[in-house]
Amino acid sequence: MFKRLKFIIYTRPFIFFAYYLIRTYSLTFRFKVENEAQWIGLLKSDRPILLCTWHQQFFSAIRHFKSYSKYNPGLMISQSRDGNLISGVANRTGWHTPRGSSSRGGKMAMGAMIDHLRTHGFGAHILDGPTGPIGKVKAGVIKMALETNSLIVPFYTEADQAWFFNSWDKFMLPKPFSRVKISFSAPIDLNRCEDDQGAPDFETLRLGLEQQMLPGLHI
Repeated sequence: MFKRLKFIIYTRPFIFFAYYLIRTYSLTFRFKVENEAQWIGLLKSDRPILLCTWHQQFFSAIRHFKSYSKYNPGLMISQSRDGNLISGVANRTGWHTPRGSSSRGGKMAMGAMIDHLRTHGFGAHILDGPTGPIGKVKAGVIKMALETNSLIVPFYTEADQAWFFNSWDKFMLPKPFSRVKISFSAPIDLNRCEDDQGAPDFETLRLGLEQQMLPGLHI
């Protein structure tokens, strides 16, 4: 019975159903979006943009992020079976989804994501996904930003009423009819980050981004 249920969850009809369930559920949210205009202006002026957030918070933004489909956004998603479901929903939201992670197919997916940023100039990345640990920025975002000259734009989501799951990421699910806020931070240009000793090394950049974004994690 359990195996049959798992099979159903990963079928195309169920993915179709999941997309509309998420859309319908998200329609109950009362959104407030802050500091969006600056990075959209840069994107329209042909500066590549890479939006970044924690795994804990991505669900809250799915409905609003459908409005970005006209910019041909890309999002790297793991090759796991759960990733199949997430990718199917993301594709129906108008996002392209190179598949891979640090543990499986990562090199090929990273190359595809870099090509996508070079071609379309827009994407997003889950910093500590797909398996954590929570609050740990993986190296991929730094590589993508440096190789494509993309600006990193951190964003955070919060809700006045939400459930937090007992999962590795303490996944946040806003309650129906809650007030949900998406806030974008100022763009970060890693290619112009310098200190008294010149350009910082790769690990310094990764750690700097991690320290900047940790205060926005709900723990």
